[in-house]
Amino acid sequence: MQFPESWLREFCNPPLTTDELADTLTMGGFEVEELHPVAPPFRQVVVAEIVSAEQHPNADRLRVCQVDAGQGALLQVVCGAPNARAGIRVPCALVGAELPPGEDGQPFAIRASKLRGVESHGMLCSARELGLSQDHSGLLELPAELPLGQDVRAALDLDDTVFTLKLTPNLGHALSVYGIARELSALTGAPLSTPVHEPVAASSDEVLPVRVSAPDLCGRFSGRVMRGVNTRAKTPAWMVDRLARCGQRSVTALVDISNYVMFEYGRPTHIFDLDRIHGGLEVRWGRAGERLELLNGNTVELDETVGVIADAREVESLAGIMGGEATAVSDETRNIYVEAAFWWPDAVAGRSRRYNFATDAGHRFERGVDPARTVEHIERITALILEICGTPQTTCGPVDDQQPSMPELAPVTLRAARAAKVIGMPIAQADCVQVMQRLGLDFVEGEGTLTVTPPPWRFDLRIEEDLIEEVARIIGYQRLPEDAPRAPIVPRTRSESRRGAFDVRHALARLGYLETINFSFVDAQWERDLAGNADPIRLLNPLTSQMNVMRSSLLGSLLDALKHNTDRRAERLRIFEVGRVFRRDPATRTGEGSVQGVQQPLHVAGLIFGPAERQGWAGRQPPADFFDAKGDVEALLAPRGAIFERAEHPALHPGRCARIRLDGALVGHVGELHPRWRQSWGLAQAPVLFELALDAVLARPLPVVQAVPRQLPVERDIAVVVPEAVSHDKLLGAVRAAAPDGMLREVALFDIYRPRPDGARSSGVAAGEKSMALRLVLAGEADEGLTDERIDAAVRGVVEGLERALGARLRA
Repeated sequence: MQFPESWLREFCNPPLTTDELADTLTMGGFEVEELHPVAPPFRQVVVAEIVSAEQHPNADRLRVCQVDAGQGALLQVVCGAPNARAGIRVPCALVGAELPPGEDGQPFAIRASKLRGVESHGMLCSARELGLSQDHSGLLELPAELPLGQDVRAALDLDDTVFTLKLTPNLGHALSVYGIARELSALTGAPLSTPVHEPVAASSDEVLPVRVSAPDLCGRFSGRVMRGVNTRAKTPAWMVDRLARCGQRSVTALVDISNYVMFEYGRPTHIFDLDRIHGGLEVRWGRAGERLELLNGNTVELDETVGVIADAREVESLAGIMGGEATAVSDETRNIYVEAAFWWPDAVAGRSRRYNFATDAGHRFERGVDPARTVEHIERITALILEICGTPQTTCGPVDDQQPSMPELAPVTLRAARAAKVIGMPIAQADCVQVMQRLGLDFVEGEGTLTVTPPPWRFDLRIEEDLIEEVARIIGYQRLPEDAPRAPIVPRTRSESRRGAFDVRHALARLGYLETINFSFVDAQWERDLAGNADPIRLLNPLTSQMNVMRSSLLGSLLDALKHNTDRRAERLRIFEVGRVFRRDPATRTGEGSVQGVQQPLHVAGLIFGPAERQGWAGRQPPADFFDAKGDVEALLAPRGAIFERAEHPALHPGRCARIRLDGALVGHVGELHPRWRQSWGLAQAPVLFELALDAVLARPLPVVQAVPRQLPVERDIAVVVPEAVSHDKLLGAVRAAAPDGMLREVALFDIYRPRPDGARSSGVAAGEKSMALRLVLAGEADEGLTDERIDAAVRGVVEGLERALGARLRA
C-alpha cells in the first residue's frame, strides 16, 4: 500500500512529524516499510512563462527565450528543449539555484553564462532535471493557473513524502487512504474528516437490467447508466500526481477516476461501455468451456468455480478481478455503465493466481471490502465523471442497488479480565470501552464484558483474541511492561533407560553420516514406488504439484538428496535423517501432538553410497554393501542385539533385504535399493538404506550388577552336518533352545564346509549337505563351579537338540 502523506493528512492531520507519523502507524500494526520524498532537494526554482522563443543565431537546436519568472523584468534564457515555445509555463531555475545532485553526488549550481555567444540567465527544466521522473523529452509543462514566481516545490506540493506500508492479510480495511486515516484517528485521537458525497440528481430514468443469479458470489450489486460523457477529456494534473504517488500511472480519465476512488476509499469499481452490452447483465458463476479476453490481453478458460458478469451474448468481466476487452471503454465511448459491488472474499480468493496474474481489485476483494458503501462510492465516481468528463449532453440515470445477500457479522464478546491476562498488564473495562469508542465499534456493556458488533468494513474481527489485539495496539505496544516473564520452570528429566534424539544423531555422525533435513511432503509417486502406499495423506494446498502428499517413509527424501549430490559428481555419500512420517490410522485420536486418524511416528533412516571407506594405502575401496549398513544398524542399536530376517520391501532388492526385530517386535528394514528404482533414479550403483522406528533406537537397557563367577568361561568347538537349506539363523536358534539354562553365554559360527562340486562324498559330507563349525562359550553361575561332567553334558544336549530339530549329526 503506497500513498502520499499530504493525502492522508486531508482526512486526519495529527500534530506529528513525518517520522513520528510513520512510527505511530508501525506501532499500531501498519508497518511502514519505506519513506521517500516526492522530489529530491533543490532550491530557487520558480514558475515561469515563456514570453517569446527565437532561434539561436549560432545554433540550430537552441532557442533564445524571454522568460517572465515574476522577478519584475524578463530573463533571457537559452534553451534546447524541443517544446520550448511562447505561452507555456515551465520551471525556471534562477541564477544561484541548486538542482538535484548528478552522478558525482554534488548539487548542480546555476550560474549566468554564455551559450554560443548568447547570454543565459537561468535554466528551464525538464522533469528529469528536477528529479521528478525519468522524462527528459522536453520541458515540464505546468498548469497555466499557477502564479508566476511561485516556488515550484510549493506549486506542485513537492515537499511531500510517500509512505509504503507492508500490510498483513487481515488488514483489508486499511487498503485505502481513508482506511489508514480512520486507524490513525483511533491511534492518535486526532479528528477524522469524513467527506459527505451528496447524491447526484438523476436526469433520466434509464436503468440497465441486472440479475444476480449467484448470491454466494455477489452480496450487493450497484450500478448507474451515464450517457453523453467525453472519454477523451484530460485527467486533471492533481489527480495524475496523486495516482503517480500511489504507484499508479495515468491511463484515461475514466480509468483514472475509477483507480482514484479505489485508492481513496478501497472500493474497486468497473466502468463498462454501455453500447457494447447486449441486453442486460447477469452475475453468475462461470460455465465450463467459456472463454474471456481480459483487459490485459490474456484469454482465460472459465469453469464453475469462477465468478463472472455476463450479458445476453457472452461473458464480459471476471467478477471482482478484471474487466473484459469486449466492453472496455475507449476514445469512441460516449455512454457508460458504472458498477460497484460487494464480492464475497471466498468467491474471489485464489482465482487470479490460477491465471498467473494479480490485480489491485482482486487483492482487496479477497480480503473484504465494505459492502455498506457501494451507492456512496458510485455517487463519488459520478461526481468526478461529471466534473472531468461531463458535457452539456451528459445525463445520469438513478442508482440501481440490489442486495441479495449482505454479510451479517456475528457479535464478539470481550472479557476485560481475559484481555488483561493475554496482554500481560492491568486493563480495566473502562480502557476497553475507550478503545472501542476510538475505533468506532458498536458495543453493549455487561458485567466485566463488552459485546462488540463488528462494522461492515472489519472482516477480521471474528473471535475474542481479535478484539484483544485491538485493545493492545490502540493502548500502545510501547506501554506493555518490560518485565521478564516469571513462571515455574520444571526440568523435564529423561529416564536413564532412554537416550535423546540428539544422542542418535551424534552416534550416526561418529559412524561418518551427515544429517539432512527435508520436507515432510513429497511426490505421490515416491509413496507408491518406495513405500507401497496407494492411499497417502494428500495436501489440500500443496506448494508444488510434485510435493502433494505427506510421506510415510524417509527413504524417498534420502534418495532425492543422493540424486542431488550425484548430479554434482559426488562419489561417496553417507547421510541420515531423523523426522516424522505420516500414516492413516483410524485408531489415532486428536490430542497433544496428534491428529484424528493420522499416526505421526518419528523415524531415523540412513543411506550409504559409494566406497565403504575413503581411499587410502590399500587403494580404491570396494563399494559399500548390505553388511556395511547392517553393521551400522547393529552399532546404533548396541548393546541391544537385533535379529535380522530375510524379507521383502517395495523399495529394496528382494534378495538383499532384511527386516529388523528387537525383542520380537518389528522395528525397521535394511537393504540394497531395488534395481528397478536404481535405474529409474539414474544411479551408477545401488545405495544401501535402512529405516528404523526412533522409539526403538532410543530405548537402551540399564546395566545390571552381576557377581563375578569363580571360574572363567570355557570354549568347546563342534562341527555338525546339516541339510543345505538350513540357515545360519535357524542353526543358532536351535543351539540356544537346546543349551541348558544359564550355561550358554555365546555361540558363533566360524567355518562352513561343502563337498566337491562333482557330488562325491568328501570327509563325511554328502551332496546336498554342509558342515557348520560352531564355537560354544559356556559358563556357570557365580556360586556354581564348572566340571568336565557338566560341560560334556551340555555339549551332548546341544548335539542331541540339533539332531531332533534339524536332523543334524556330529561330523566325524
